[in-house]
Formats: sequence, structure tokens, C-alpha cells
Amino acid sequence: MSRRDKELTGKQKAALLLISLGPEVSASVYKHLNEEEIERLTLEISGVKKVEPNVKEDIIEEFHNIALAQDYISQGGIGYAKTVLEAALGAEQAQAIINRLTSSLQVRPFDFARKADPSQIFNFIQNEHPQTIALILSYLDPGQAGVILSSLPQEVQADIAKRIAIMDSTSPEVISEIESVLERKLSSTVTQDYTETGGIDAVVEVLNGVDRQTEKTILDALEIQDPELAEEIKKRMFVFEDIVTLDNRSIQRVIRDCDNSDLLLSMKVSSDEVKEIIFRNMSSRMSDTFREEMEFMGPVRLRDVEEAQSRIVAVIRRLEDAGEIIIARGGGDDVIV
Repeated sequence: MSRRDKELTGKQKAALLLISLGPEVSASVYKHLNEEEIERLTLEISGVKKVEPNVKEDIIEEFHNIALAQDYISQGGIGYAKTVLEAALGAEQAQAIINRLTSSLQVRPFDFARKADPSQIFNFIQNEHPQTIALILSYLDPGQAGVILSSLPQEVQADIAKRIAIMDSTSPEVISEIESVLERKLSSTVTQDYTETGGIDAVVEVLNGVDRQTEKTILDALEIQDPELAEEIKKRMFVFEDIVTLDNRSIQRVIRDCDNSDLLLSMKVSSDEVKEIIFRNMSSRMSDTFREEMEFMGPVRLRDVEEAQSRIVAVIRRLEDAGEIIIARGGGDDVIV
């Protein structure tokens, strides 16, 4: 890398890279940027008069190496990426690329664990303190976390789900200490940044990955421990747009049990996919009537739409509890055949 290249800022390098790649590729890149990033980058590009050939080559090479490093990280973590880059570029350049990536990518804690088998992780953490288990599960993929939560004893499942839901930020020292327990068994990756995880959305994702019995056991226990939290979780477990995941017979049953005015309001702002699957499960006469009423329906309040969708979701959950319909979830018991 030339001395001049080293003096360039990251924004200047990005501008020169896009100029070097040409307008068609640059336009594709712009699609992935927000307005502020586009504005700053465009301003930087507009100020460039000429790109020196040696600078252009250095920047493209640097970008290529960083792209390779990102690919290696996705395959086997930072340790694997560093080993491959050292073999290809030497220790000093490899370390420089890794440092640049880890400071910009904000690699999440327990990245190594997300590539591991859930049963393997379960064996390592099943006897840990519930708070430790909750922290680890909140960083895993929802599918992994759901399998592990289902495997834990029923008497601790609700406690761990609650801990995930109310979890906020965690210090890097605590994360590093917990990571080290798994590090010796699986892989290694440590971030020194304060990170946020957990929360209601996190526990909802985890519960969506467990089997129906585990979900019911946890929610029943939470209703006793913290009714408001249980209700908030249930509201988010199945949203109106998820109706597309139901089979046709179930959708037809939901249509019969829901108020037509609620269906009209809910479909007013729903996606085309949701509208079409609902129309497909109505009679031709009912479908024509709904389409006509929706066409002439005036503006509606978002709050009214959300309340209507909540009532429909409540009907769906009631039908599921009664065994009238099936909502596909993780676990073998809910596989639809």
C-alpha cells in the first residue's frame, strides 16, 4: 500500500472505490445505503478530480482482502479468517485487516456458538445459572435457542424466558467470562464493546422456535409470575401477517370466526400476499364483496387497524388452544403432514 493510500480516510477510499468500479456497480451499492450515507459519499465523489492508477490498484486490493476476510469469518469465525489470511498475506497485513473488520463489523458475542449444534451447547450450559443460560440463549439464533430451551427442565424454562425478556445491556467483562466457558469447547471470539441483547422480541423469537407444549408451559408459568409480561409476549407470538403460514383449512376457519369488519380493517394495510391468501379462501361472492368495500373504504386510523388485527390474532390463538387449527412451530410435534 502506498504512502498516499495510507493517508486517505475510509470515506475517501469508499468514494475512490466506487469511481473505480464504475456507475453501474456504484448504483447497486447505493441501494444498500441510507440517505445520509448516500449524501456524504456523493459529496466525496463529486470532489474527486482524478484517481491515480497506483492508488486505484491499492484500494481495490484492500477491498478485495477485506471481502475475503468477511467470507472467511462467516465460514469459521475470526480465528479461522486470521489463520487463512496469515498464510496468504503474512501476519502483519492479516492482523491489520482483522483489526479493521472487528472494529467496523461489531462481531456479536458467541458468534462461534451460532455455528454449533444445539445439543452440544445444551450439554455445556444445562447446569449453569439461569441468568448465564438466558444470556447465552439471547445471543444464539432463535432456532438454536428454541431447541435448547425445550430441552431444559420445565421448572426453569419460564424463569429463563423471563430473564431473556427483561435483559438489557451486559458489560464486556461478564460476556467475556461467560464466553470463555464455551471457548475451550467450541471456538473463540470476544468483543470488547457493550452490547444489548434480550428483550421481549428476543424471547418471542426463542418461543417461536420451541414446541407447543414448551411454549404453553412457559407462558402458563409467566402468567402467574408476571401477567403483564406474559400478555405482551403472547401479543407478539403470532402477528396478523403470519396468517400466511396457516394451511387453507385453518384460514377458512379463522374467516368464519372473525368479524367481517375486523377482516376489512386488517386487510386495508396488509401485504398483497396476505390479501390474496385470504381472498383465495373466501367464497367468490364474499371475495368480490370485500374487494369492492376495500376499494371504496376511506382513510382509517392506524390504531383501529391494529386493534382489529389484535382481535383476529386472539381468535387464531383461541382456535389453536382448542385444537381447531395448527400453527406450525419448531419441534417434531407440530410438523404438518
